[in-house]
Amino acid sequence: MAVATNPDGPLGFLHKNPVYSGLSDVYNAFQERRAKLGLSNPGQVENIAKEVQRDVLTTNLMFSGLRADLTKAFSFSPLFQVSHQFAMGERLSPYTFAALYGTSKVFAQGNIDDQGALSASFNWRWNDSFITKSRFQITPGATGQDMAQFENEYQGSDFTASLKGLNPSFLEGGLTGIFIGQYLQSVTPKLSLGLEGVWQRAGLTQGPDTALSYVARYKTDTYIASAQLQAQGALNASYWQRLSDKVQAGVDMTLSVAPSGAMMGGLAKEGVTTFGAKYDFRMSTFRAQIDSTGKLSCLLEKRVAAPVMMTFAADVDHLTQQAKIGVGISIEAGGEELQEQQEALGAQPPPNIPF
Repeated sequence: MAVATNPDGPLGFLHKNPVYSGLSDVYNAFQERRAKLGLSNPGQVENIAKEVQRDVLTTNLMFSGLRADLTKAFSFSPLFQVSHQFAMGERLSPYTFAALYGTSKVFAQGNIDDQGALSASFNWRWNDSFITKSRFQITPGATGQDMAQFENEYQGSDFTASLKGLNPSFLEGGLTGIFIGQYLQSVTPKLSLGLEGVWQRAGLTQGPDTALSYVARYKTDTYIASAQLQAQGALNASYWQRLSDKVQAGVDMTLSVAPSGAMMGGLAKEGVTTFGAKYDFRMSTFRAQIDSTGKLSCLLEKRVAAPVMMTFAADVDHLTQQAKIGVGISIEAGGEELQEQQEALGAQPPPNIPF
């Protein structure tokens, strides 16, 4: 991509000098070499290990008790649906209502439970590269933890940069809150390197705290390795591999080193390693994992019929001698009008919703 110039314009004299010409040639040569490398967008820093932590492992999918989800879709393009969730179990609200709306430019979602806790998300796509995201959470009661989050994300051809603010405020006479800046750059077609900086200040009576983390991701067609080194001395490393068309496996390790509270000082080391596997069958998906603390868990998602999905979750903690079981059912209702709309769209892709 060459630098656009207009030598005949009012500011044309700024371009008619040897310094600008030299800088422009260097910049254009750099962009040409960069384009020849064939680098792709590496994604976000927070998603460098998503294949293991979100797809293979069961940690973010586990629940205990009974759960039933009823989803009604009213439109496919734009996407509009509402859902009702009924649950009984640990850390589950008895009833939650949710609504979702999405187009190629906007994404809006809201949830409210029987206690009045409200959470909402609103994302806006300014263009193909720039997205603004916002999230709000309001919890009733004196101990409620309200939260406001704003994020601006820019996705270039071979990099992703974002700036996020959690509970930013000037009401106390100065800047408070948590601010996170992330940058991930593709160095080669397989290797990506990045940084994550955190600046936080709980109140004006306290000084700000800063931290810097380094991330790396190496991706091939069959395996992905990633690592993140935090300023506090914590290291997270993951490895994902596709064993076959239907089988995936991964390992995730977290190691933290911190000063010990003992009188003689020293370092305290803590770490957890988790192994997991995912099996995709024709009508079901099975996940299982075990970690170094002796905790075993598994999750089975089986589609009984086209609109009905059954979920079975179970984990056993051998260290504490505790076991938990969860059973869920999800029903998706679309109606004949939605089926006709999908048939009318044919092979057209769904809108690129800015989730």
